[in-house]
Amino acid sequence: MTEPAVNLSAVTLSDMHVKLREAHAEDFDIIRDLLTRCGLTTGSVTAEGCTYWIADLDGVPGGCIGLEHGPGVSLIRSTAVVPEARSQGLGRALVTSALTQASLLGNHTVYLFSEEAGEYWRRFDFVPSTPDEIVAALPDAPQVRSGLARGWIHAEQAWKCTLAGGGPA
Repeated sequence: MTEPAVNLSAVTLSDMHVKLREAHAEDFDIIRDLLTRCGLTTGSVTAEGCTYWIADLDGVPGGCIGLEHGPGVSLIRSTAVVPEARSQGLGRALVTSALTQASLLGNHTVYLFSEEAGEYWRRFDFVPSTPDEIVAALPDAPQVRSGLARGWIHAEQAWKCTLAGGGPA
């Protein structure tokens, strides 16, 4: 399902109504479309053991993020903002929402995989980790299972953020 594109060439997010909402089962085609538009894979996107959020810009989906849950830990995945909405704070809002949710769930650590965006994640207090640490912490997470089955997981750069008192440490 392809959503209409948002023309942001002459406006900023402050000019638009931005709404972050938790995704429901009927939203997964929208999430897959957002990820595809951003050049990301969708093979392991599932509602099972996960929470996703969608950022709507004037009612049109402009970004998403997922959080896979484990015992005391979570894994951020499928973080995407459509090209025309980047560099205006939407990604920061999505990441902050996911980290807040992880903290509210009582998580002590949040992990993610990112080869290209390491400097971006450092802004949120993520530090390098190892794929083995993520596999040990979240063996049943859909992205971990997919990475192990497809053989890509040990070639990825892993990151972690230690949470304390409701947010990044």
